Amino acid sequence: MNIEALLNDSIAENLSQRFCNYVKQHTTSSQQNADKGVQPSTERQRLFAQNLQAELAKIGISDCHISEHSYLCARLPATQGFENAPSICFLAHLDTVEEVSGENVQPQLHPNYDLKPIILNGDLSIDPKNDSCLAKLAGDTIITSDGSTLLGADDKAGVAEIVTALETLQKNAQSHGQIEIIFSPDEETGHGMDNVPLDWIQSKICYTLDGGEAGEIEMECFNAYKAEINFFGQAKHTGTARPDMVNALTMAANFVCMLPRHQAPETTDKRQGFFAPMEISGSIENAKLVIYLRDFDRAGMQKRIQTVEQIARTIEATFEGGKCMATISCQYLNMKEKIEKNPAVTEKLVQAVKMCGMEPVFMPIRGGTDGSRLTELGLPCPNIFTGGHNFHSRKEWASLSQMVLATRTVLNLIELYKTEK
Repeated sequence: MNIEALLNDSIAENLSQRFCNYVKQHTTSSQQNADKGVQPSTERQRLFAQNLQAELAKIGISDCHISEHSYLCARLPATQGFENAPSICFLAHLDTVEEVSGENVQPQLHPNYDLKPIILNGDLSIDPKNDSCLAKLAGDTIITSDGSTLLGADDKAGVAEIVTALETLQKNAQSHGQIEIIFSPDEETGHGMDNVPLDWIQSKICYTLDGGEAGEIEMECFNAYKAEINFFGQAKHTGTARPDMVNALTMAANFVCMLPRHQAPETTDKRQGFFAPMEISGSIENAKLVIYLRDFDRAGMQKRIQTVEQIARTIEATFEGGKCMATISCQYLNMKEKIEKNPAVTEKLVQAVKMCGMEPVFMPIRGGTDGSRLTELGLPCPNIFTGGHNFHSRKEWASLSQMVLATRTVLNLIELYKTEK
């Protein structure tokens, strides 16, 4: 990978400017609203979609609309002579995660990176000694926030790469088959495909741009379930609580402590699953605990569900007079099985990555994407790298050279598919 050549690529400057513009736009989603069925969960996502719609119109894409639920849907018709090529759809998401502030993002460019620690505000630094991806990018342009917020490369890098690819096609008058794009709200809440307009999508081939390191292809993800555990105690004045007060909060705390400590997100990696307590709230009389269950294997997920149910029974037996009820629901399933039934989708992606001079690396997603849900809904949708790193943190960063490679991968896919029948 020749970093100097990539930074001198004709698309690099526009891509960098576009990305920095996008990350400045506040688009944090709301888990609470999304869980209640509100979509978009925040109106600021709709505003970003409207800004993107105007931008797409300027580059000549007029077939573009925003749905009731803030899905931006755009279609670029096939050029003359390529009407019979298969239609392909590219997706990225509008929102950023709410765990770290995404408001007033101030992108910082670090050109000609010298492999020294990148110092951010608030005594934070990104050190290549602790980041093997950063350590190999000497001479690159690294983009970070100022340390007071996340950056928003997840997934505004993906959005910027798709728009830049379309702009490049239009500017160079390149021939192509039909291209569709969808920019979706609320991916970070797990509700990104709840109201996706499936009846609008003509493509049978889809790709998300929501990955990380250059060259990585993701076609496997967690099976994901959510456990909502409700605790019902018995309130009484704390001064005379003995013997019949039952504290629902104490029940919830004990439940968390009974989860296997070696199977937490912070103690696992690679293909290991986990139990992730996400929320605990309530009072003496009523409390609620939300736990995410993740496992690549379906049998492993069943064991996790059984573990939660067993702990619930144990807590109820331990706290006499209290009640513990667990409700477990599926969020998304591992997309590997369905993608493997459509091997051409991945084979073309491998070709597109190799055309950029990279050897593809297959990585399991320790999470999910809109592509996971879309695959489950019947449209195979592998995930493509974006060049973003350290997602969901103040130490998030993006590599401009890798963003160029992601954009070129999209353009390569368009070129490969245009000659298919």
